[in-house]
Amino acid sequence: MHASVSPRPGLLVAAAAVVIALLAPVAGRAQVAVVAQPDQERLLASADARIAANKRFVYDFWREVFEGGHMELADKYMAESYIQHNPNVATGRAPFVEFFSKRVKPQPIEAKVKAPLVAIVAEGDLVVLSFVREGVDPKDPTKKYTTAWFDMFRLESGKIAEHWDAAPKQ
Repeated sequence: MHASVSPRPGLLVAAAAVVIALLAPVAGRAQVAVVAQPDQERLLASADARIAANKRFVYDFWREVFEGGHMELADKYMAESYIQHNPNVATGRAPFVEFFSKRVKPQPIEAKVKAPLVAIVAEGDLVVLSFVREGVDPKDPTKKYTTAWFDMFRLESGKIAEHWDAAPKQ
C-alpha cells in the first residue's frame, strides 16, 4: 500500500490563483475564454535551476510518452511504483503503459506539447500542467465554452512518482 503525499499548500495556492485568473468572469460580460500560452519555452523558465529541470522533465514526459505514445520511454520518466490518482487507470508504471498502449499509437515526437498549454506551475517536487479544455454548452449544444484542465505530478529520485488530474470515473 502506498501512502499518498499531500500537495504543498503553496503550490495549491499558486495553481488556484492561475485557474482563478483564467476563469474569473468580468462583471457584466460573458466568461473570458481560457487561452493557451503560445511561448511554451517561457513556461519552462525559472530562476531556480531545480524547478526549471522539474518542469522540463514533466514537459518532456508529456511530449514523448503521453502525446507521442512512446511507451517504451516510460521507464525513463516513471517510477515503477508510480501512484495513480486518476480513477480510470491502475497504479503502477506497468498498468499505465498497458492502459495507454491500447489508446495511443507511437507517432513522431513533437518539439512542443500539442495540447493547448496554459501554464506550468512548479514548487519543490510538484509540477502542474494546465491546459485549455473545450466543452459543449449544456444549455445550448450549438455553443462551446472553455475551461481549464490540470495534471499534477510529484517527482521522487529523478522519476515521476505520483499523478493527479480531474478525471471523473468512466
